[in-house]
Amino acid sequence: MSEVKTVMLLRAKKGSVTINAKSGKLRIVLPRNIGDGKQHYIYTGFDDTVKNRKRVQMVALQIETDIEDSCLDCTLDKYRTMLGVFRGQQRLQIIPQAPNLKQLWAKYCEFKQPQVSASTFNQDFLGSYAKAINNLPVNEIKDAIAIRDHLIQTYPPYTAKRYLTQFNACCKWAVKSKLIVSNPFDGLTVDIKVKRWDTSKIDPFTLSERDAIIQGFEQHPLYSGYTNFVRFLFFTGCRIGEAIALQWKHINIDCTEIYFCESYSFHGRKETKTGVNRKFPCNDQLRAFLLSAREHKPYPEKLVFPALGGGEIKANSFTGVVWRGGVSRGVKTPGIVTQLVTEGKVSRYRPVYNTRHTFISLCLERGVSVQRIARWVGNSPEVIYKHYAGVLGDVTVPEL
Repeated sequence: MSEVKTVMLLRAKKGSVTINAKSGKLRIVLPRNIGDGKQHYIYTGFDDTVKNRKRVQMVALQIETDIEDSCLDCTLDKYRTMLGVFRGQQRLQIIPQAPNLKQLWAKYCEFKQPQVSASTFNQDFLGSYAKAINNLPVNEIKDAIAIRDHLIQTYPPYTAKRYLTQFNACCKWAVKSKLIVSNPFDGLTVDIKVKRWDTSKIDPFTLSERDAIIQGFEQHPLYSGYTNFVRFLFFTGCRIGEAIALQWKHINIDCTEIYFCESYSFHGRKETKTGVNRKFPCNDQLRAFLLSAREHKPYPEKLVFPALGGGEIKANSFTGVVWRGGVSRGVKTPGIVTQLVTEGKVSRYRPVYNTRHTFISLCLERGVSVQRIARWVGNSPEVIYKHYAGVLGDVTVPEL
């Protein structure tokens, strides 16, 4: 039996298959990008004549077509059969090499793009996930264990597990798409322990703390222009991005109803987190300050809560400079809420998102039904029951 020579097949762009003659005999020259970087040939044994060149050229064109269509016969027997040559031939078995994770991710993104929102696709699939892949020290899927270990050492457990979950989904899709034989990421997230949701994270501000924060904004020499924005977060429990995206066209003429249908992040406008639009009824307290903030005939597209410099509020800057405090352009700013903690007016620091927890908790304490609160804030009743159990307290069977 003739020797079988094994080389690796790289999934690459269409190669150029050529024909030349050696010692007066025609041979087909295979492109380097289907092999191991070395040159490989199919020897025909045919004399270099015009008739034979035409015959060999037909086979060369077939090989090029099969490479382009990713259906190359890796044994090359198909092409030898077309030529009618087998004797004395060195058998060449081309073993396909799996594409690396970066190549698979690019194809997976093409598959996922029509199925997710533009902001999610840009922010996650082309953003954080792709960046994590680019920063990997190894990129071959056979190195899945090393990739897992790198993620664990580089990121918090939750983030590492999230990235591995996505890589697993990508490779699971690749197996179904016959791009790879097996998924080496399957099961790798099991051993990454992530702390369960801690209900203590539902840490609302008290009523007096809420009022102290609103007053702190009102009295601030630089950031008083954000007072209505903060008041709105406390009085509606909406998500930060929903308040940032709000335009006057989303509030009816009497300021008795708000229509939440968009959110805003640094990637731009998108649908709400749940993809469900909702109407929010304004009480007299909320209606009064909206009417006071509205111009006589506001332009419908005008933002209800613009940034001090115009345009949409940047959530990260608002948190890092105005709310919590940080360094902006080389100047350290204490942050309004951080300063209130120092002054003893707020017991401890809590992030902006806790304005939402405050609204939900206060509504529960006032006896508003969970189902109604869920409709107002865009959650499910199950989420509120699960995460606000401490506020709801023990539910006992009533006397009947």
